[in-house]
Amino acid sequence: MNIEEILDKKNSRESGLKIDAPTPKKKRGWKKPLLVLVLLLVIFGPIVYIGSIAMNLTYDTKKLTTDYHPKVSSRIYDVNGDKIANVFEGRHRFYASFDEIPPKMVEALLAIEDTSFFEHGGINYDAIMRAVIKDIKAMAMVEGASTLTQQLVKNTLLTREKKISRKIKELILSYKIEAELSKVEILERYFNEIYLGHNYYGVKTAADGYFHKELKDLTLKEMAILVGLPKAPSYYAPTKNYDISLGRANRVVERLYALNWIDKEAYEKALAEKPVVYNETLTQNKAPYIVDEVVRRLKSDFPDFKTGGYKVYTTIDLKMQDAARKAMEYGYEQAKIRLEAENKRAIDKKIKDYVPYADQNLTKFNGALVSVDPKAGEIRAMIGGVNYKKSSFNRATQANRQPGSAFKPFLYQVALDFGLSPVSKLVDIARTYDFESDQDKDSNETRRWKPKNYENDFKGLITLREALIHSRNLATINLVTDIGINTIKSRLRQQYGMENLPSDLSLSLGSITLTPEKFASYFSAFANGGMMSDLRLINYVDQNGDTVWEHPAQVSKRVTEERQAFLMTTILRDIVKRGTGARAKVWGIELAGKTGTTNDSIDTWFVGYSPSIETIVWFGNDDNSPLWRREQGGWTAAPSFGNYYKQLIKIYPQMPRKFEMPEGVIEVMVEGNKKEYFTDISKPPRVEVKAEADEELLF
Repeated sequence: MNIEEILDKKNSRESGLKIDAPTPKKKRGWKKPLLVLVLLLVIFGPIVYIGSIAMNLTYDTKKLTTDYHPKVSSRIYDVNGDKIANVFEGRHRFYASFDEIPPKMVEALLAIEDTSFFEHGGINYDAIMRAVIKDIKAMAMVEGASTLTQQLVKNTLLTREKKISRKIKELILSYKIEAELSKVEILERYFNEIYLGHNYYGVKTAADGYFHKELKDLTLKEMAILVGLPKAPSYYAPTKNYDISLGRANRVVERLYALNWIDKEAYEKALAEKPVVYNETLTQNKAPYIVDEVVRRLKSDFPDFKTGGYKVYTTIDLKMQDAARKAMEYGYEQAKIRLEAENKRAIDKKIKDYVPYADQNLTKFNGALVSVDPKAGEIRAMIGGVNYKKSSFNRATQANRQPGSAFKPFLYQVALDFGLSPVSKLVDIARTYDFESDQDKDSNETRRWKPKNYENDFKGLITLREALIHSRNLATINLVTDIGINTIKSRLRQQYGMENLPSDLSLSLGSITLTPEKFASYFSAFANGGMMSDLRLINYVDQNGDTVWEHPAQVSKRVTEERQAFLMTTILRDIVKRGTGARAKVWGIELAGKTGTTNDSIDTWFVGYSPSIETIVWFGNDDNSPLWRREQGGWTAAPSFGNYYKQLIKIYPQMPRKFEMPEGVIEVMVEGNKKEYFTDISKPPRVEVKAEADEELLF
């Protein structure tokens, strides 16, 4: 029998037997009035009691009728449609319309709970009489007689207290609900309100939680497990008592077969099946930093986000997110090993005045990673910390840190756009700068700044390419000085939209502050051929099948010509091949990037990209205290970057592996065997030819 037959056909019932009672003999005396009084009490006492309850009962059924708006969990999905997490407040529920519920599931529920559902008006008197007789015989409550309507009323409008008054209220309200709702509406509410263990409310929620399936994909045995749960959700929960749950489901299947609602083949197949059951957290949260960030960004537009049944479609790729998490854990463990080795070295060599690094458990040490598709402007992975359980603070979006030398590519790009080329000579010598700080204005005192290279040396003259490859501070400061600090600031504001730039030469060493996410947006200009993208995390939000929010059209801004950006890519590529970023190198794919380390190793970075994916990695202490000796971007952040791309080429072996040279770039062999790149803006140097003494002079 299918659901249409159930809705259209009602089984007829035979009326009860008529019993003629013998005419009692007339008796006189005092016993007759007493008997009458007892009979009146027996007959009218319950009526009076019920009447008093009914008169005092508030017939407010709006919670199930006109004001029925159950709280519904929201869901967050990745870019491929895979679920990231459930988000809810209190009860976890996915709502299913009656059309979504398989007819066989309705039949299974009626078979085990209320076969006469379509015949009674809310109360099944035959079932009540049978239950009373069994309870009397057993001298205990061995069988109930609640209809589905009564169960719905009990679970939504009343408490679960075991009192006669509550039962009477249940009966009265059941009649009222039957008068106000259709049978289909009652079933729909029942299927969505019933508790099915594991804090799952409703069959759609339980199907997703226990079986990772939509309702339409459930097998008969899985349906039987679900409809068998309401009797004792905790006891029959398949995650707790799998075999007992299967036994209960088998009784449902047997009942269906006894009613001829399934054939023998379906019956035997269902009995033999042992479904796979998942025992997971309610949220099923695969990316907690992403979930928190989504909720934070949507809470102002959707204050009911956790209860409104929204579906959020993000730009995240769960496979890349998992790879990013592993890469950060790898970098953290490598740093931990270096810390332990550093302390052991100091102790073994009895270094004078050495104080072992205080944070032995690395409680302050943490990191962040942001990985994006620079062409689409979409965030593919975001890790806000090494361990979410220990710290839920999202350093990727909320921690403003200094980029240090990782900021230098922006300065060098300005130089290239002004006409310098990768082989232009920069001055790498020490200079002393006198300056007046804000705190010294009243005293008219000046201070002296004498910057130095990381290697504590200088080269004299060095090419622009080599200066950036080896992150030469002195060459960079002299470059900014020659171009002019105000000119540099103006370009960075106009082209990239950078604000709060310092007005002194500390800008040369990356003294601005920004979040890893914002850094990823700026750095996309190099990864995307001169086009800087505003990054997005959320594509659109649906509710009840309608799109209620959509991210505006992607905004990209050209900050430099594609051919000029490629010159920078060739330099950043060399940084990975043979410069400070060598530990980011991955065999089988070209990578370009830049290390960054601030004073005292407070912040360490590696920022870079492949031909299709850009990634920012940061490590440091949350309290801005220095890291231990020798930590810097090439040691601390670069290994995580490389580990991440090693995983990516395994996950997506078809991803682009080599940078493509755009039109307008020319290759020239310089110094005999070195390949260099130039454009019509960054032109090759002139070749000066020495004149011969006997050469004729032309005037």
